[in-house]
Amino acid sequence: MGAQTSIKGVVDVRASIVDSVKSYAAGGYGKLGLDDGSQLSLSQAALEFGIEWDNNISAHIVANAYANEFEQNIGVTEAFLKYRSLPTEQGYRWQNRTGIFYPKISLENNAIGWASINTLNSSTINTWIGEEVRVLGSEFSITRLGKFNDSEFDTTFSLSAFVNNDPTGALLAWHGWSLGNQQTLWTESREIAPFMAHQPGGEIEAQAQKSDPFLEVDNRVGYHAMVELKKAKKGHVAVGFYNNRGRPYIVKNGQYAWQTRFAHAQAVYHFDKTLQLSAQVLSGDTLMQHPTRTDAVNNDYHSAYVALSKRVARHRFTGRIESFGIEDNDTTYGDNNDEHGTALTLSYQYRLSKGWFLGSEYNVVDSYRPSRWYAGEPRKLKEQQLQFSARYFFQHK
Repeated sequence: MGAQTSIKGVVDVRASIVDSVKSYAAGGYGKLGLDDGSQLSLSQAALEFGIEWDNNISAHIVANAYANEFEQNIGVTEAFLKYRSLPTEQGYRWQNRTGIFYPKISLENNAIGWASINTLNSSTINTWIGEEVRVLGSEFSITRLGKFNDSEFDTTFSLSAFVNNDPTGALLAWHGWSLGNQQTLWTESREIAPFMAHQPGGEIEAQAQKSDPFLEVDNRVGYHAMVELKKAKKGHVAVGFYNNRGRPYIVKNGQYAWQTRFAHAQAVYHFDKTLQLSAQVLSGDTLMQHPTRTDAVNNDYHSAYVALSKRVARHRFTGRIESFGIEDNDTTYGDNNDEHGTALTLSYQYRLSKGWFLGSEYNVVDSYRPSRWYAGEPRKLKEQQLQFSARYFFQHK
């Protein structure tokens, strides 16, 4: 049986000027991925290795690394086997992924290493997906191909069953929505922002200081389902629902099995080969309880964005606007998770040569979050960031 191997990668080096507070990525309440000040960082170094056999089975492993002023790390972000069938006579094709992977949610992160292709930083929706939403499981998809059925549209239904995603919701609850590009590595844990209920004697003191999003705590299987309608060269629409089916009152070694659920919808429309409009919305709830089954954290959350991207020769201009919020429904003292805010991203990229891209991006996030008071920071805060990037994408077969 013959096999073909491939190696792909990306290196992203950035110079950043940030007007903010301590970053969410460092365990603070800042909405941006870096701390206040100026710095040079390795924003991403990713490597994808793939091997494909003659029987349409392939294996994929993705590793990511980063290095900035407060941490450096390297590890695996995805590793899975994939099977993609040939179309049947009736025009149906099915596919399976089994292993560690991202659910089919992000519109933006479709480049090598799950990098965002049109902007340097992902939207608040997909920043959260990269931080907390990844699974160990199996995903089945079936596509009805339009060209076999006298239709302009391809229709795909996918369903996945998974484990190892129980603490998802903790980081969103305790630092809120954020704007960045750092992916949590599969074995990595993330610092929790300070709040009164987490202190000794507080109602949530049993929670570990760091959250480990990719643990199996309650031995229950979650699921994600999605339906997509796609028209070649014009765009697509999709809707989906995610439910980790966590038992929120179970805790092991300071890690809780949060019950996290959300619906999501997305659309992309290509006016022509150079102009693209995209939009995405996500809305859900998350619940963490004491072992007595009384609520400790009970939040509703939502985020949405609209983005317009235009390519002119070697130049690409992208603008994105966002609105986000969290509603705290519990009465836990010293743990106010309420927030609301907006964000604006203006991005420019220049294709220098094959694989080489130079970029600049301005981000501004205006938000109100009462829990910043726990860290002695203002409840209402406007944060800004200017970044300059050199990105190199490569591929070898």
